[in-house]
Amino acid sequence: MSDTHAHRVEIDGRGVARITLDRPEAHNAFDAALIAGLADTLDRMARDGSVRIVVLAAAGPSFSAGADVNWMREQAGYDEARNLADARKLARLMRTLDRLPKPTIARVQGAALGGGVGLVACCDIAVAAQGASFALSEVKLGLIPAVVSPYVIAAIGARAARRLFLTAERFDAEEARRLGLVHEVVDAAVLDARIDEIVALLLANAPEAVAEAKELIFAVAARPFDDALVEETARRIARRRASAEGKEGLAAFLAKRKPSWQKPGGG
Repeated sequence: MSDTHAHRVEIDGRGVARITLDRPEAHNAFDAALIAGLADTLDRMARDGSVRIVVLAAAGPSFSAGADVNWMREQAGYDEARNLADARKLARLMRTLDRLPKPTIARVQGAALGGGVGLVACCDIAVAAQGASFALSEVKLGLIPAVVSPYVIAAIGARAARRLFLTAERFDAEEARRLGLVHEVVDAAVLDARIDEIVALLLANAPEAVAEAKELIFAVAARPFDDALVEETARRIARRRASAEGKEGLAAFLAKRKPSWQKPGGG
C-alpha cells in the first residue's frame, strides 16, 4: 500500500489496483495536491504492466464533493492566467482517467458533486450504492462544469445535460442509472461484493485485448460509417488475430484449457 496526496493505493496479487480518495473530513473534495497526486498515480498505473484493473473508491460518507472550499477561496484571488493553469491540471486528471489503457471501475457511495461526477463519468464501469446522490452544481457558484463536460455529456447525452447543467439539481442513484452515468445500483451492503464480481469478469479476459477494445471505442465512436472505418476495423481485428495473445486465446479455446492470462485459481 502507498499513501500520497490524500489518496491511498493498494495493488493486490491479481493486478487489481484500488485507488481510494482519502480526505473523508473534506468529503474527498479536490484541491491542488489531490488533483496532481491522483493524476500522477494514474500515470503510473497506465505504465505498470502488472496492473490489470483500476478501482476508484473513496473513504468516508461521500465519494467526492467536487472542489474544496479552501481551494476555491484561493482561486477567487487568482487572475485568469493562474486559473487557466489550475484548470489545465484538472483537465489532465480527467483525460488521464478517461483514456487509461486499463479497465476502470468507479465505486460510488454518498455524494458525487461537480468534479466528482466527472470522475464517475470517466470510468469505464460505475456501480453506485443506493443512497448515492449526484449534482452538477457549478452554476450555483457562478461557475460552469466545463472541464468535466465532455465526459459527462458522453455518459448522459446532451439532452439530459441541458437540464442538469442548468438547474444544478441533485439526482439519486436510480436516476443516474437511468441516464447512463452509472451502470448499476446496489445495496450498500453488497457494493464491494458486486465490484469483486465485475473484477472477476475483467480478469478472465486478455489484458492486451481489453486495452485495445477500450481504445477501439474511442477510435470508432461518432465517426462516419464509411469505407475508411470499415478498413480500419478490419485491420484492427487482423492484428489481434495475428498477435501472440490472440493466438493463445484461440489455442486455449480449442484445447479446452484456460488461457495463460487466467490464473489456476480463476483470477
